[in-house]
Amino acid sequence: MAMLFTPLKMGAQTLPNRICVPPMCRCLAREGVGSDELISHYETLAASGAGLVVVEATAVRADGRITTRCLGLYNDEQEAFFKKLVKACRAVASTDTKFFLQLSHCGRKGSRKDPKTGHGTLLPEEGGFALMAPSAVAYTAQAPMPREMTEADIAEVLQAFEEAARRAARVGFDGIQIHAAHGYLVHQFLSPVTNHRTDAWGGTTQNRLRFAQEVVKAVQKGAPGLDVMVRLSASDWIEGGADEEQALALASALAELGVCAVDVSSGGIDPAQQPPASLTVAHTTFSHHIKEKVGIVTFTSGGIVEGSRFRPKRFCAHRTPMRFASVARWSRTRVGCGLPRRAWAARCRRRCLLRRFRFRSLSRGPFL
Repeated sequence: MAMLFTPLKMGAQTLPNRICVPPMCRCLAREGVGSDELISHYETLAASGAGLVVVEATAVRADGRITTRCLGLYNDEQEAFFKKLVKACRAVASTDTKFFLQLSHCGRKGSRKDPKTGHGTLLPEEGGFALMAPSAVAYTAQAPMPREMTEADIAEVLQAFEEAARRAARVGFDGIQIHAAHGYLVHQFLSPVTNHRTDAWGGTTQNRLRFAQEVVKAVQKGAPGLDVMVRLSASDWIEGGADEEQALALASALAELGVCAVDVSSGGIDPAQQPPASLTVAHTTFSHHIKEKVGIVTFTSGGIVEGSRFRPKRFCAHRTPMRFASVARWSRTRVGCGLPRRAWAARCRRRCLLRRFRFRSLSRGPFL
């Protein structure tokens, strides 16, 4: 446990500790541009003390978004938003906290409805968009059939990754994470379940790895001064899918390209997957094997379920979880029996004061 709080050398930079906030989609964007609520969310994460914060999946093209509420980085308005986000996060974070941006393309798993309002695929008249993938294989029987990508399509997507990386460097990120897991486009090229091609982009393991390698090269070309890490799925958990052996081959190829770390996850390629009961154990085991055999820095995630008492109970007007806010004293606050007592309240960084709160006891501080 103590090692969690020791520095970690990763690429050209050193993380102050080994705690990483992984990318988690919030679906708080319009036309790829995030909201003020999303900035407040990342301010909270930036102030948590984690050594690395990875901003959620950000599409490199409009047709690469998972939902119409997902972030994008393919125009100037989106770039301006990210500049604002990075500035706000650095204002509240430790000076040595690092910020990476996850770049992604959804492939066949896109044009989805906003999860807050429903599930399923958006029709064109509802604002949906056409899907493409390595092969014409639908995600489910009800999902739309993607068209098979041509050589021109592949070249355009690689160019989009390069341009998005260039924009990420301009706005001030410390590095980029490429999303090659969970059934999205890069993973679709990697998996035999979704890649049925017989050309230079499929057929053999080496050919299936090629697109991921080319994406890394494109990102490095667009942002030569930034470190690059890759999130991968070490197993598809389905017969005939990618497995740990391929994950080791991929990690080795990525290390040769100068990738600074891999974030080890699994699954997502097919709804028929059958993962084990404990993904935490599986991910940790995969991560250990990759680190041992390839010699690259590894991360893994999932399964941290303890510490429920630390969950934020209330939010201020700016949606700042009070657990991460400063604590202020209120005097002569009436509680319980109505007697005036000294009480505690939480105050966010914008000086909002939470006016409704619960107590444990005065000696134990606020119950937030």
